[in-house]
Amino acid sequence: MGASDFLTNMWNIFLENWPAYLTGTRNTILISIIGTIIGLAIGVLVAIIRTFPQSKTTWKAALQKVINALLGFYIAIFRGTPMIVQAMVFYYGSAIVFNWDMTPLTAAFIIVSVNTGAYMAEVVRGGINSIDQGQFEGAKSVGMSHWQTMQEIILPQVFRNIMPSVANEFVINIKDTSVLNVISVNELFFTSNTIASTNYRFFETFLVTAIIYFILTWVVTTIIGRLEKKLGGNDDYELAEVGSSHQQIPTADKVGDQ
Repeated sequence: MGASDFLTNMWNIFLENWPAYLTGTRNTILISIIGTIIGLAIGVLVAIIRTFPQSKTTWKAALQKVINALLGFYIAIFRGTPMIVQAMVFYYGSAIVFNWDMTPLTAAFIIVSVNTGAYMAEVVRGGINSIDQGQFEGAKSVGMSHWQTMQEIILPQVFRNIMPSVANEFVINIKDTSVLNVISVNELFFTSNTIASTNYRFFETFLVTAIIYFILTWVVTTIIGRLEKKLGGNDDYELAEVGSSHQQIPTADKVGDQ
């Protein structure tokens, strides 16, 4: 078979099955977006709790240690086991132990969110710890609580700093949703496997799938990259010495545009 015939076969497979590919791609994107957003929210909450100043009250300090130990256990479990195993244990285990009758898609949202939350918790905690301690002390000196300090001062800086890690986790989630086929989630890999099992053209079918995955991750990476650049501000300035201090002033070209 020549190269033209091979490409023709790929194109025909796509044309014949594009509604199924579209459904699988839609579910993959939906699971990845919701899982990343909820996972980030979980990560922020866990990180804030784990960075809470040690209480001087005995019972509060003991409670903090218990909570931090439980959160550390949660992070260790979900970072230390594969998502495919987590999916099997949660989906089938919840049905057996708790008699929960949930759809595979619902289970997928929960699994990806909780898994992402464990990774994001460490990313956010690292971002919080990277902030200069003087900012915490300054906020405390004006009477701000830990939650107020996080909300008003720390987290806006953290979100800007961890944006590449969040984008990377989103891309990972797009690819890792493929493991959810073990609980029959109708995502892109499951759809492709169904198509290939029907036409017996596994190579061509999964090559189409690979192209779709690449397009998805490339688009996400490009969008996040531009967002990072926008959050980074305009670099079109130069440092000039004014008196005894340094100020950032626009370049001549920029002044002309104003």
